Amino acid sequence: MSPRSRIGLVIVYTGLGKGKTTAALGVVFRAWGRDMRVAVVQFIKSSGAYGEIRAANKLGIDWTTIGGGFTWLSKDIEKDKALARQAWQVAKDRIASGQYEIIVLDELTYPLVYGWLPLDEVLETLRNRPQELHIIITGRDAPQELIDFADLVTEMREVKHPYQRGIKAQPGIDF
Repeated sequence: MSPRSRIGLVIVYTGLGKGKTTAALGVVFRAWGRDMRVAVVQFIKSSGAYGEIRAANKLGIDWTTIGGGFTWLSKDIEKDKALARQAWQVAKDRIASGQYEIIVLDELTYPLVYGWLPLDEVLETLRNRPQELHIIITGRDAPQELIDFADLVTEMREVKHPYQRGIKAQPGIDF
């Protein structure tokens, strides 16, 4: 399928289970292998020694991480709100640029649910994106309006997790 005949999709990976970002990054890896131009904007994670960021740097994938980390532990929620708005501006710039074929908005659902970003503005930006641009959005508790707007929605459901047995996050598996 040529880029002119491609129809951009809005894909949402949501739910309480693990694997939302991992699913999005699987698409990034597949697209990169097809020489597609890909960008990732992370809204909550803070920059750090995540394996996926290291890989993206080696592969030359446009990757932006703007967040304060675990927002539920935040001591400065106003700073977290400002970081979310900053990440949203980066995302809007990437979307409007016409330079990308796939953009991942990782953990975008959290600033939407927390009311840090206006859902109407996000939906309007998605509606007005270049028609061939695929957008992948991840995070728990995707708002119903976003689910209704999206072309593909997958809900991750936790069945069993090693943390329940006291096993902490591990490099290469969790980060």
